[in-house]
Amino acid sequence: MSYNAERVDLNADLGEGFGSWPMGDDSALLDVVTSANVACGFHAGDPSIMRRVTAQAVERGVAIGAHVGYADKAGFGRRFVDIEPDALRDEIVYQLGALDAFARIAGDRVRYVKPHGALYNTIGHHEAQAAAVVAAVADYDRTLPVLGLPGSAWLRLAAEAGLTVVHEAFADRAYTPEGTLVSRREAGSVLHDADEIAARCTAMATGRPITDSAGGELTVDAASICVHGDTPGAVGIARRVRAALEDAGVTLSPFGR
Repeated sequence: MSYNAERVDLNADLGEGFGSWPMGDDSALLDVVTSANVACGFHAGDPSIMRRVTAQAVERGVAIGAHVGYADKAGFGRRFVDIEPDALRDEIVYQLGALDAFARIAGDRVRYVKPHGALYNTIGHHEAQAAAVVAAVADYDRTLPVLGLPGSAWLRLAAEAGLTVVHEAFADRAYTPEGTLVSRREAGSVLHDADEIAARCTAMATGRPITDSAGGELTVDAASICVHGDTPGAVGIARRVRAALEDAGVTLSPFGR
C-alpha cells in the first residue's frame, strides 16, 4: 500500500528505557507523532514502561505498534542473533501478546507491527528469519499491518502471506543509492541538523527525491516516516519535521486504524 502526497504517518520508537534507566522523552514525542512503536520488553522496555506508554498513547489518540526485537537488552537489539526460525516466531508472538495486553487495558489494542534494530535489518535479506516474523504476525492477528523498508524480504513475504504492508522511510538516516540505510558504523549515517531532516521528510512525503550517500537523487516511497526517539535532540527534530510537513500541506494521520 502507499499513501498519496497529502497524507503520511509519523512514527517514533518509544518505551525503550528499562527500570530506572530512561531512554528518550516518550511523553513529549507522543504529543508529536501519530504512531508509537512501543518496545515489547526484549530489546528494551519492561512491563511498567509498556503500561505507561500505551496509556499515554491512548490518551493522545496515537496508534500503538508492537516494536518487536531480538532478546538482547545489553546490545539494545542492534546485534544479529542466530536464532532458530521457530524460536524467533514464538518470541515475536510472545512480544505481541504482552504489548497487546497493556494496550487493551488502556482501552485500545496493538494496531501494527514494526521490527527493531538488527532484526529489522536482518529480515530485509534473511529469508528464514523474515518468514518467521511473518508467520508470527499471521498466527497472532493477520489483520495487523506490518511496517518495513521497501524492497525488503520481510515486506515481500508479508505481502505473499496476505498481510497489509506499509512502506517506511527514516527521517534522520542516510540512504545508499540502492535505497537501503547506511550502516550506523559509518560516518554520516545518522543526520542531526533539524532543518535538513525536515526538508528531507517533506521531500519524501511529497514524492520528491532526496540526496543519497553518493550524492545522487533517490526517491523514497514513504507511507510512514520514522523519527528516532533516542537521537540527541529527538523531540526538537520531531517537532520541526511535523511543522514542515504541515506547512507543506501534508496531513498527518496514523495508518494503523
